Amino acid sequence: MVVGALLLSVCGPGTALALEPYEVVGDAIPRPLGGFTGDPAHGEQLVRDRERGNCLICHQGADPREPFQGTIGPPLAGVGARLDAGQIRLKLVDASRLNPETVMPPYFRTEGLRDVSPQYRGKPALSAQEIEDVVAYLASLKTP
Repeated sequence: MVVGALLLSVCGPGTALALEPYEVVGDAIPRPLGGFTGDPAHGEQLVRDRERGNCLICHQGADPREPFQGTIGPPLAGVGARLDAGQIRLKLVDASRLNPETVMPPYFRTEGLRDVSPQYRGKPALSAQEIEDVVAYLASLKTP
Protein backbone atom coordinates (compact mmCIF):
# COMPACT_ATOMS: atom_id res chain seq x y z
CA MET A 1 0.00 0.00 0.00
CA VAL A 2 1.43 3.40 -0.95
CA VAL A 3 1.11 5.58 2.10
CA GLY A 4 2.93 8.74 1.18
CA ALA A 5 5.36 10.51 -1.05
CA LEU A 6 8.93 11.57 -0.45
CA LEU A 7 10.66 14.53 -1.99
CA LEU A 8 13.61 13.55 -4.12
CA SER A 9 16.28 16.17 -3.57
CA VAL A 10 18.43 15.24 -6.52
CA CYS A 11 17.55 18.19 -8.76
CA GLY A 12 19.73 21.23 -9.26
CA PRO A 13 19.05 24.69 -7.81
CA GLY A 14 15.85 26.26 -9.10
CA THR A 15 14.57 22.92 -10.41
CA ALA A 16 11.21 21.63 -9.25
CA LEU A 17 11.48 18.60 -7.00
CA ALA A 18 9.69 15.42 -8.02
CA LEU A 19 7.57 13.37 -5.65
CA GLU A 20 8.58 9.75 -5.17
CA PRO A 21 5.93 7.39 -3.82
CA TYR A 22 7.03 4.99 -1.12
CA GLU A 23 5.50 1.99 0.51
CA VAL A 24 5.56 1.20 4.20
CA VAL A 25 5.17 -2.50 4.90
CA GLY A 26 4.82 -3.21 8.60
CA ASP A 27 7.72 -1.41 10.26
CA ALA A 28 9.82 -0.83 7.14
CA ILE A 29 10.21 0.84 3.77
CA PRO A 30 11.46 -2.24 1.93
CA ARG A 31 12.54 -0.64 -1.36
CA PRO A 32 15.40 1.87 -1.67
CA LEU A 33 14.34 5.48 -2.09
CA GLY A 34 14.45 6.52 -5.72
CA GLY A 35 15.94 3.13 -6.62
CA PHE A 36 19.34 4.33 -5.40
CA THR A 37 22.10 1.99 -4.25
CA GLY A 38 23.79 3.10 -1.05
CA ASP A 39 27.50 3.72 -0.59
CA PRO A 40 28.45 2.58 2.93
CA ALA A 41 31.66 4.67 3.00
CA HIS A 42 29.71 7.85 2.26
CA GLY A 43 27.06 6.76 4.77
CA GLU A 44 29.71 6.48 7.47
CA GLN A 45 30.90 10.00 6.66
CA LEU A 46 27.33 11.30 7.00
CA VAL A 47 26.84 9.54 10.34
CA ARG A 48 30.06 11.11 11.68
CA ASP A 49 29.39 14.55 10.13
CA ARG A 50 28.35 16.86 12.98
CA GLU A 51 26.43 19.15 10.62
CA ARG A 52 24.81 16.95 7.95
CA GLY A 53 23.75 13.74 9.72
CA ASN A 54 24.65 14.67 13.29
CA CYS A 55 23.77 11.11 14.37
CA LEU A 56 26.39 11.05 17.12
CA ILE A 57 24.69 13.83 19.05
CA CYS A 58 22.16 11.19 20.21
CA HIS A 59 23.75 7.82 19.38
CA GLN A 60 26.91 6.02 20.43
CA GLY A 61 28.68 5.27 17.15
CA ALA A 62 30.52 2.17 16.06
CA ASP A 63 33.92 3.78 16.75
CA PRO A 64 34.43 4.40 20.49
CA ARG A 65 37.33 6.76 19.69
CA GLU A 66 34.90 9.30 18.20
CA PRO A 67 34.55 12.16 20.74
CA PHE A 68 31.32 13.45 22.26
CA GLN A 69 28.88 10.66 21.48
CA GLY A 70 25.30 10.66 22.69
CA THR A 71 23.38 8.23 24.83
CA ILE A 72 19.76 9.28 24.13
CA GLY A 73 19.24 6.87 21.23
CA PRO A 74 20.27 3.22 20.92
CA PRO A 75 23.89 2.46 20.05
CA LEU A 76 24.66 2.17 16.35
CA ALA A 77 27.11 -0.71 16.78
CA GLY A 78 25.30 -3.90 15.80
CA VAL A 79 22.26 -2.12 14.37
CA GLY A 80 22.58 -4.18 11.16
CA ALA A 81 22.06 -7.34 13.23
CA ARG A 82 19.02 -5.87 15.03
CA LEU A 83 17.24 -4.25 12.07
CA ASP A 84 17.07 -4.94 8.35
CA ALA A 85 17.69 -2.24 5.72
CA GLY A 86 13.97 -1.47 5.32
CA GLN A 87 13.53 -0.94 9.05
CA ILE A 88 16.58 1.33 9.18
CA ARG A 89 15.24 3.24 6.14
CA LEU A 90 11.88 3.98 7.81
CA LYS A 91 13.58 5.13 11.02
CA LEU A 92 15.69 7.57 8.99
CA VAL A 93 12.84 8.79 6.79
CA ASP A 94 10.38 9.33 9.66
CA ALA A 95 10.82 7.50 12.98
CA SER A 96 7.60 9.09 14.24
CA ARG A 97 5.66 6.63 12.05
CA LEU A 98 6.80 3.96 14.50
CA ASN A 99 6.81 6.03 17.69
CA PRO A 100 4.94 9.36 17.70
CA GLU A 101 6.85 10.36 20.87
CA THR A 102 10.33 9.84 19.38
CA VAL A 103 12.93 12.58 19.64
CA MET A 104 14.61 11.37 16.44
CA PRO A 105 14.13 13.94 13.69
CA PRO A 106 12.79 12.94 10.29
CA TYR A 107 15.67 13.05 7.84
CA PHE A 108 13.50 12.86 4.72
CA ARG A 109 9.93 13.81 5.64
CA THR A 110 9.24 17.48 4.99
CA GLU A 111 5.52 17.92 5.65
CA GLY A 112 3.96 18.66 9.02
CA LEU A 113 7.16 19.95 10.64
CA ARG A 114 7.20 22.88 13.07
CA ASP A 115 9.79 25.56 13.77
CA VAL A 116 11.73 25.04 10.53
CA SER A 117 13.81 27.99 9.34
CA PRO A 118 12.47 29.43 6.08
CA GLN A 119 15.59 28.42 4.10
CA TYR A 120 15.02 24.75 5.04
CA ARG A 121 11.24 24.50 4.65
CA GLY A 122 10.15 21.84 2.18
CA LYS A 123 13.68 20.41 1.94
CA PRO A 124 14.70 17.06 3.42
CA ALA A 125 17.65 17.01 5.80
CA LEU A 126 19.25 14.28 3.66
CA SER A 127 18.67 13.45 -0.01
CA ALA A 128 17.30 10.10 -1.15
CA GLN A 129 20.84 9.08 -2.13
CA GLU A 130 22.21 10.12 1.25
CA ILE A 131 19.48 8.18 3.07
CA GLU A 132 20.47 5.09 1.07
CA ASP A 133 24.15 5.70 1.86
CA VAL A 134 23.40 5.84 5.60
CA VAL A 135 21.18 2.74 5.32
CA ALA A 136 24.01 0.85 3.58
CA TYR A 137 26.47 1.84 6.30
CA LEU A 138 24.20 1.11 9.25
CA ALA A 139 23.05 -2.21 7.77
CA SER A 140 26.72 -3.24 7.55
CA LEU A 141 27.19 -2.82 11.32
CA LYS A 142 26.55 -6.41 12.40
CA THR A 143 28.62 -6.71 15.59
CA PRO A 144 28.01 -4.79 18.84
